[in-house]
Amino acid sequence: MESIVAKFYLQKGNFVLDLEFNAPKQGVIAIFGPSGSGKTTLIRCIAGLERTPIGFLSINEQCWQDENRHFFLPTHQRSLGYVFQEANLFPHLTVEKNLHYGWRRTPARKITPDEVAELLGVTPLLKRYPIHLSGGERQRVAIARALLISPKLLLMDEPLAALDNQSKIEILPYLEKLHTEFSIPILYITHSLTEVMRLADHILVIDRGKLVANDSLSMILTRLDLPFTKTEEAGVVIEAKIIEHDKDFHLTYLTFADEKITVHKINSPIGQSVRVSIKARDVSLALVNETSSILNIFQAMITQLVEEEQAVVMVQLSVKGYPLLARITRKSVNLLNLTVGMVVYARVKSIALL
Repeated sequence: MESIVAKFYLQKGNFVLDLEFNAPKQGVIAIFGPSGSGKTTLIRCIAGLERTPIGFLSINEQCWQDENRHFFLPTHQRSLGYVFQEANLFPHLTVEKNLHYGWRRTPARKITPDEVAELLGVTPLLKRYPIHLSGGERQRVAIARALLISPKLLLMDEPLAALDNQSKIEILPYLEKLHTEFSIPILYITHSLTEVMRLADHILVIDRGKLVANDSLSMILTRLDLPFTKTEEAGVVIEAKIIEHDKDFHLTYLTFADEKITVHKINSPIGQSVRVSIKARDVSLALVNETSSILNIFQAMITQLVEEEQAVVMVQLSVKGYPLLARITRKSVNLLNLTVGMVVYARVKSIALL
């Protein structure tokens, strides 16, 4: 199966990057970890900007590096786009000429500047110079420029880190389009859980140069041994599909795993996929399914119980194979006599559309 296969060992002073992984051939693959964990060093190795004494890299069955055979493909020969924290546009060129610069030098063009400009909302900016753009606009142009070389891999190193909150809010919807419009893998460095939940399909968790976890978004977010579940924002992200709009009650019905989700009305067509978030703090548990004001109730099996502190327990659940989390009190666990393997009813008080 085509995918990203990588193995790197690199020592720089006291820091050692020593990891290997296999990741999907498409979608947004978030590289998540604290500052200094080796995220940027990893993608510099993938880009060929760092040569490791022990290294292997294959992108969709095309070998870019194999130190066992003394093979190393130089950066300029690797079909990749790279988006940094700063846009790094040519200041003396208009947006239009910035976009055309790499595109004209690409032999196998798969997309036109007009198409990319439309996708990323930069068409009105084509005649402007970078100095007259906002931070978010510059980053959208930088992403468009990276896409126009028709890369087999797109590397994004914290592309929102230098932006203010309003610019981040404006650019996120454009980033969400990337994994739906293009069939190329995107390696996306971030330490923002919000960005991970909105954009990622797969996550590599790195700490101190080591790979801590490598799995799908839903599985990583619900692993009780990882930092994601220790925060107030702990929860799951579910990919669901719109199946009906209820005009009488101004509601929209979604489906996932043959379960029905009720949310406030969404102005999107039936059949469209949407991403929703369910926070652990918004899930309560019951032993019987009783009629109540809560509309979203799912039968679930308890798969793990972990005591977070003296009064609180995180409960990991499975809804027809899909993970769910509930953060409840230790007293509630005792009152309901909850144990691993027990079937309960997860009552979801709030569901947010991402």
